[in-house]
Amino acid sequence: MTGSIKPIPDGYSSITPHLVIRGAVEAIDFYKKAFGAEEIYRQMTPDGQALLHATLKFGDSMLMLCDEFPEGDCHAPKSLNGTTITIHLYVDDADRVYQRAIEAGCTASMPIMDAFWGDRYGKVTDPFGHVWSIATRIAEVSPEEMEQAAEAYFKKAEDFSI
Repeated sequence: MTGSIKPIPDGYSSITPHLVIRGAVEAIDFYKKAFGAEEIYRQMTPDGQALLHATLKFGDSMLMLCDEFPEGDCHAPKSLNGTTITIHLYVDDADRVYQRAIEAGCTASMPIMDAFWGDRYGKVTDPFGHVWSIATRIAEVSPEEMEQAAEAYFKKAEDFSI
């Protein structure tokens, strides 16, 4: 190895989400349709039965994914009956992408709205169990304004759901 190898490959950032999915090959096509992802790379297992690794590009960000391999302690949300993360996707038009995701087969989990922190924001769950928040920045909100807006929001909100 030479010193010319970049520690972070071109096109990647320091943190890159890596999703485990039951049905990862189908997920690639779904993410292309629902979110406009571009497939960069795909590697199947030697027997061709499972996705070992894939890389997709969403705007200027990369996302890695693979099939679940329970024998290797690699489980998908469907196996765990839920997920503990939300993938946050900033886009130019949150309403359009949110609607496209619903039409592609996502389930609405939070309607699109103008959020107190300055985003047009909504959440969907994809057919593979992953939760996506979709947002477009619509206002610059100072920390003080955000605190006041959050306080007002939670005073009138019966259910906290972000």
